[in-house]
Amino acid sequence: MQTTTTTPILRIIRYLIFLVVFNAFFFLLAREFTTSVWISYGFVHFAYFMLLATGQLVKAGKSESVFTYPLYYISSVYFVVALITGIIFIWVVPIWADPEAYRASLLVQLSFAGIYGILLVTHMLANEWTADAEKERQVHISFIKDASAKMKGLLETVSDKEVRKKVERVYDALYSSPVKSHPELATTEDRILRSIRTLESAIAAGDKDEIVSLAGSLEAAINERNRQLKTHN
Repeated sequence: MQTTTTTPILRIIRYLIFLVVFNAFFFLLAREFTTSVWISYGFVHFAYFMLLATGQLVKAGKSESVFTYPLYYISSVYFVVALITGIIFIWVVPIWADPEAYRASLLVQLSFAGIYGILLVTHMLANEWTADAEKERQVHISFIKDASAKMKGLLETVSDKEVRKKVERVYDALYSSPVKSHPELATTEDRILRSIRTLESAIAAGDKDEIVSLAGSLEAAINERNRQLKTHN
């Protein structure tokens, strides 16, 4: 769906509604503007701005929507708690408390903010780990996927039956290989990709002996890669 030019303006208005309403109630109904009142006023705004900024704390990835929900939930709960606590210290406590008794307001709000910070950072770290693992998995999958696609394309250009059989064995070995990989296999996998490019040149040149030789080496390298993978799992 195409975004109209008015959409950003509407979003800004939506975000400002709470601030306008809260500040109107604050300045019209607050009985005293003591230190404890201003502390709660500040923490309510902090919680609201953190809720708005939560979307920017999510690491982009295939599972971005999955990462976003827990962070929004944590920020939403903290905002509600900070708001309720703020209302108590702004409109209820000043009725009977010492106007300068700001310590209780500060300690309570800091406690909630601290708990929120711990939960938020913990989930952000978990999201970072998951996103990195997902990215690494995609790299591993792309190796088999790209190499298999390349070999399939080469296979379609070969007409000689003997040569085609050799190239087909390489393709089958790649296609049936596990997509999972390991950092220790990076050199082997890079060598396989370079050998495929060399095989492509040999096929283009029509060098049958070179094609047969390279196909045999490639098949052995793929089998070695799969063997090494088993030792790392």
